Parts: sequence; C-alpha cells; structure tokens
Amino acid sequence: MYAFRSVEEKWQKRWLAEHSDKTPELSTSKQKCYVLEMLPYPSGKIHMGHVRNYCIGDVLARFKKAQGYKVLHPQGWDAFGLPAENAAVQNGIAPKTWTERNIASMKDTLLPLGLSYDWDREIATCSPEYYGHEQRFFIEMFEKGLVYQKESWVNWDPVDCTVLANEQVVDGKGWRSGVPVVKKLMKHWCLRITDYAEKLLNNLERLREQPGIAGWPEKVLTMQRNWIGKSEGALVRFEFVDISTVGNDYHDQALVVFTTRPETLFGASFCAVACDHPLAAACAKRDHELEQFIDDCRKTPVTESALSTAEKQGYDTGIRVKNPLKPDQTLPVFVANFVLMEYGTGAVFGCPAHDERDFDFAKKYALPITPVIEGPTEERLPYVATNGKMIHSDFLNDLAVLEARAKACDWVEQHGVGHRKVTYRLRDWAVSRQRYWGCPIPIICCPKCGAVPVQIEDLPVVLPEDVDFNEPGNPLERHPSWKHTKCPQCESEAVRETDTLDTFFESSWYFLRYCCPKDKEPLNKEAVEKWLPVDFYIGGVEHAVLHLLYARFFTMVLKDLGYLSFEEPFSTLLTQGMVCHTSFQDEKGQWLYPSEVERQNDGSYVTTDGKHPVMAVRSEKMSKSKKNIIDPEQMVKTYGADALRIFIMSDTPYDKDFDWNTEALDGSWKYMNKLWRLSEIWSRAFDFSGGVRPSYSSAIPSEDAPELLKTAHRYLKKITRALEQFAFHKAIAFHRELTREIENSSLEVLPVEVAREVAYIWLLTIAPFAPHFACEAFELMFRVDPLGFMSSWPLLREDLAQEESVTIAVQVNGKLRGTVEATLDVDQETVQTAALALEGVYKFTNGKSVKRVIFVPNKLLNIVVV
Repeated sequence: MYAFRSVEEKWQKRWLAEHSDKTPELSTSKQKCYVLEMLPYPSGKIHMGHVRNYCIGDVLARFKKAQGYKVLHPQGWDAFGLPAENAAVQNGIAPKTWTERNIASMKDTLLPLGLSYDWDREIATCSPEYYGHEQRFFIEMFEKGLVYQKESWVNWDPVDCTVLANEQVVDGKGWRSGVPVVKKLMKHWCLRITDYAEKLLNNLERLREQPGIAGWPEKVLTMQRNWIGKSEGALVRFEFVDISTVGNDYHDQALVVFTTRPETLFGASFCAVACDHPLAAACAKRDHELEQFIDDCRKTPVTESALSTAEKQGYDTGIRVKNPLKPDQTLPVFVANFVLMEYGTGAVFGCPAHDERDFDFAKKYALPITPVIEGPTEERLPYVATNGKMIHSDFLNDLAVLEARAKACDWVEQHGVGHRKVTYRLRDWAVSRQRYWGCPIPIICCPKCGAVPVQIEDLPVVLPEDVDFNEPGNPLERHPSWKHTKCPQCESEAVRETDTLDTFFESSWYFLRYCCPKDKEPLNKEAVEKWLPVDFYIGGVEHAVLHLLYARFFTMVLKDLGYLSFEEPFSTLLTQGMVCHTSFQDEKGQWLYPSEVERQNDGSYVTTDGKHPVMAVRSEKMSKSKKNIIDPEQMVKTYGADALRIFIMSDTPYDKDFDWNTEALDGSWKYMNKLWRLSEIWSRAFDFSGGVRPSYSSAIPSEDAPELLKTAHRYLKKITRALEQFAFHKAIAFHRELTREIENSSLEVLPVEVAREVAYIWLLTIAPFAPHFACEAFELMFRVDPLGFMSSWPLLREDLAQEESVTIAVQVNGKLRGTVEATLDVDQETVQTAALALEGVYKFTNGKSVKRVIFVPNKLLNIVVV
C-alpha cells in the first residue's frame, strides 16, 4: 500500500529546505508566468472552495514551470476586516492577535497540500510595512484630486456599524452581517472611480479571449459592463407651472431629468424625485406628512435590488411641471421610493405605457397611460419597445424608435430645454469605514486648514494596540491619545481621521507588491514591469464586480501616478465553480454535519447512532451555517494530499459547480495505490540506473517505434493540450487511460529504453496533480534525485503522436446517410463540417433547418432537421 503520509512529509520538507519554489531572477518577461489565486481572508480554517482554487493555481504553476517558464506563484493574507474586530469584541482578544493566529493556522493547513508557493514573498495586508505604502498612494491620489470627502446618504450596516459601498449591499442586506441596510447621512471619503468609467468600460474589449490568450469569461465582462452601466440620453428641463409652489428653499426654475428615452416624452404622465433630492428636502420643510414619508423611506435600503421587488410608493408634492415637448400638458411631481439619488439627477419622468415600474405606479395613483410606440393592444400594456413606429407623438409620429430618439435629442437642444448627456451607473467608491481594524486614513483634520494629508516621511500611520472594545462604535474615536496630533501646515492642535479604509483598498494592489515585497518603496517599477500583468488569475465569480473592478481602477491610477506603464492587471481570469454538498436536517429541522449521518442500503439517511431519520435537503455550496462542510485537513490525513488534489480536479470542468462525493475520493485513493503498485513493478522489471535520457525516441523512425511508445506520445499530446485549455479533468482522465495501457503492456518484450521514456512521460504528466507521488516514484524508478526533473516537460514527437483513425457514422433524422473518416477524439465541429459536405447528407439537409445535432465522440453524428 502507498505510504502517502511518510512520502508527502518527506517531499514537503525537501521542497522547503531546498527552496524549490523560490521565484527565479527574471532578466526578461518573455518566458515569465505569473500565477496567482485571489488573496484569502485568514478566517482560521480553509474550506474545500479554497482547496479547489489553490489546486487550480498549483497545477498551472507546476505545468508552466515544467514547460520552461520562470514562475511567480506567491501567497499572502487579506488580513484587515470586520470579522477580526467582531471576534475581538466577542472573545476579548486583540484583532491583531486573532489575525496572526488564524494566519498561522491556515498556513499550517496549506503546507500539507503541497502547494508550490514562494513563501519568501508572503505578505499580510495588516502589516504597517504593507499598509504604509497604500497610505502613500492615498495621499498622492488626494493631491491629484482623486480623493475627496463629502456628506451624503450612505448605506449603513447597523450590526457592523459601518458604511457599505453599493456593491457591498446584497439583496438589501450587508454582505457580511446579512442584516437589512439603512440610509444614514454622514461624511465619508470617496475615490473618483467615475473619472475612469469610460476607460474601465472600453478596456473590457481588450480582456476578451484573443489568439494565444484565454482572456476573461464573457459572464464577467458582462457583469462589469452592466455595473459600469453607460447610458446615453439627454438632460431635459421641466419648467415649473407656478414657481411659488416650490418655495424659497429650491433655487432652480425647473426640474432637471436625465432620460435614456427622450422619444417617449409625449407619453409622460408624471415626474418623480428621490427622497434625498433637493426639491424633496425643500418641500419637506413645510409639509410634515412628506417629511414623515421621507423618513419611512429611509428606514429601508434604497438599492436597485431592494427596489425591484418593493411596493412602489409616492407622495404628491402638489408641484406641477410642463412637459418640454408638449408645453400645454402639466405633470404632477411626486417624491417616490423607487428613484435613486445616486443615478442620473435623482429625478425621472414616468412613461407608464412602456415601463413596468412606471405602469405600476400610474395604476396605483390613477395617472394617465398613453402609448407612444406602435405595438400590442392596450390590454397588453406595458410593453418595452426598442423598435416599431412612434404614435401620438406629434413631430415624431411614424419615425422608428431610434430615429425618433435622435430627433427628440435634436429638438431639446435646438429649443434650449436640454442637451445630450452620457451618464454611468457606476458611483464613486466610498472608502471610509467606521471601525478599528483597517488601514488608518492618512489625513489630519485641522480646524484652520481643513483636511491635510500626513507628511510622507511620517508614514506609516500605525494603528494603536491599546484600544477598548467595551463600548459600541469605533474605538479610535475614543482613544485618549492616538488621534491627537499637530497640523503639518500650521502646527495647530488637530486630530487624525479616525475612519479606516475599506479592505478592498488593500486587495486592489497586493498583486503588484508580490513582485517586490521587501522593497522600501511602494513598488519597484522594474520588477513589476517584468512580472505583470498576472498571466493566470484564479478566484470566485462572486468577485467579478467588487474586487476586479477596483483592482483595474487602482492599476490605472497607479499608471497615471507614474508607478506603472500598463493599465490592466490580469491577462487571463479563471473563475472556479463552487464546491457543493448535500445538506442534512434531523426531525427538528436542525442542520447536521455529514459525519453525523449514515446512508442506509435503501438510500435513506439516519443519524450515525441509527436512532433518528434524517432528511437530505439538497446539494448546495458548502457553508458553516448549513454544516454541509468537509474538513480538508481531515481529508488530507485520511487520503493524502495527492489523492485529494486529483479528486477535486478530476470531477468536473474547473468553472462548473462540483458536488462532493466521498466514494469518488475513495476512487482517487485507489488510483494513487494503483500508480504506486505500477511504479514498484516497473522498478523491479527495469534497470533505469544508466540515466534518465528521456529522448530515446528521437533516434528511431516512427515506423520502427513500439506501439506503447506511440501510445505514450499520443497521451502526452492529449494531456498537454488539455492543460493548456484548462481542461484539468480531461488531463486526469487521459492519464488514467495511459495508465491502463501501461498496465496491459507486456514487460517481457519491452526494450528498456522504450520503458524508460514511457515511464518518464507517465510520471511527469501526473506530477502537476500529484507532485509528492511523482517525486517518490521517480526516485524509486530512475534512482536519481528527482527535483531537477520535476521542472521539465517531456518532449513530444508529433509523428509518434499521430492518432488512430476512426469511422464515424453520419445520420440524418436517425437514418444512416454516410460516414466520415477522422482521427481519434476528433471534435464535433470538424466532423459536422465534413458530414454536411457528403452528397448523401446534403441531399437530406439542403434547404432544411437543423433543429439539433447529436454527437457521440468517435462513433456517431446524428443531424436532426425539420
């Protein structure tokens, strides 16, 4: 039996002692490969999602290193954040101590997995040596005008007692606390990410898949595009019918509305403003009921996701405005809970016939509904129309929608009631957080000079450790000495800013610091230019907006500040699927751990003591709350790291969700034992002590090569191609097939040189997945130190790798109409193209619509036509 414990411990000690994974010096970026998994938060325990993510990165790093690339594969810790602060409150432990313990614990769990990290480059974002540099970035952004402070209504998490960016509000709740977010008026610091909106949007095209570069998944590009949300339309002025009804607290003669659909103005029946709009505030000063309505609206989060399902509420201010395209029509002005101050001007006009939200509102408040685009009958209202002809629209009648939109924009500009305008859904990034465990904002608040940045030579501004969590709120506010200082400009008594930075600030540039983790300057431009952009960036799709957008923005800003010469940090993005497991509940509805459940022969479940029935609820993402988690540490102790790595990489494509299956893990464990038994058999059957010499085949013509050698090269080609396409599950499947071929070979007639090369291919192609086994088996079979050979990849002879041909039957609607000769494992597109060119197939498909195509690899193609 394969003694995985002693084998894995042996090689992990060797790798660490000999610095096998140390990043090499890089003289040129031509042969570099930067592999990076998204920065983990040190929660204290790694979960199977971590394992899958890190295994993807490690397989790629080992494979690229074997191909001759100089590889940078670092790891670190996203170490600030509210969980550490909450733990301090709950357990009476300092956040720094809690974080450092968790880092040590997680690192101890990662090491047994055999991950090829260069631990010499390890960083923790809570270290002053790290966050002092980002304080410098903040100051330089402040001086460039990219940082500003404003008072506005913000998303407030009442449990975590901090501001949340819009991106951190999920379904109306705080992304960490899970409680409903409320609106709060307060000062906070912002970054002008909107200044980069157009560049962030346009650069997405550069991130698409390109020849030789995998690029970013289309779903991520779409999510970023939607979040940036470019809208082209017009700013339109709605003049007040009677300015006296507005009062003296509103200082404009009109209500300004941004619209993307100016062509529908003839169908307008009302205007509405957000609760935070200046007009609403002016009216509320003299209308107690409106004031109460606004207060009620602010008790619930005002986010798009929350409002999409909330009941539409409005309050008629009594103010009336003129329709700019139809001046004889007056429209009522409401304060409405579905209008967001953050978007456009905080004011809208409603066209109920062609917008579901406006339709519901108009029905509720008995407002007119006038269709202005030709379409279904009135009973089918509302209908959103982007084509068709205009009706009931005066000078726009009979025009197509897009033509009418352009003409409406021309009209408002010619008549001085508006102008064309481009807006973005993206809002400036609110980076202030009212908590202790974060990077101090390097600003001094002086009563004479205002906000003054800390002097560069006084950085880092270090968090005090003697803080008191016995009272709610930010302990930095109550600290007796830390916040008190002198103004750098006038030397008057002043106080430090007590807000700390959003943790996304740290994770927006850490990938740059890995290139120069010990440099005294924030970034070593030469080192960064050599290694960046990251070639393979790996992490969950849940970070598609929050982290990735900020990281792209940060890179663009650092370029403008002179630190970099490039704009995009990540060339290829791999988003792995979730690791899922069945959830279990007992009779009382309590969640149970999988280890507390047994499956009976009839497929039902009971508790391990056999006394109580258990209900299997569903397979879903592993989570502590549902207890459907599997402990990676225990799996490594039971099965070994290599078996776990092979299992978690072989079940499904890396970007699909993957259901945990202990029986399949048993299968990986059995495969490891099979590999070991085979290596022992070969080590006794052959004497490879004469040297490795992996290129024996280069000296013989293909027609004289033994079949097993050809088979090995065929699978080498398949495995290499699978790894290059990130089809890790296919690579493992091909290796299993190669193993079966080797098992079935006759050793007695196999020349030693052939066996040597086959063994070389067999071991090195499994090494990225099972590095411990590969090293041990290589040492056993070749009787040499394997470490030098683990960083090489077998040379492929294309003439030996020519695949066998197969005959594929071609059917049309289930009837045989011809055959196609092709190479083994040919893809569907190639077969289909050849099939449609066959005379017998063309006869029955010409002029018909292909409903679907059924493809059975290497056997059958069935074209279903109607």
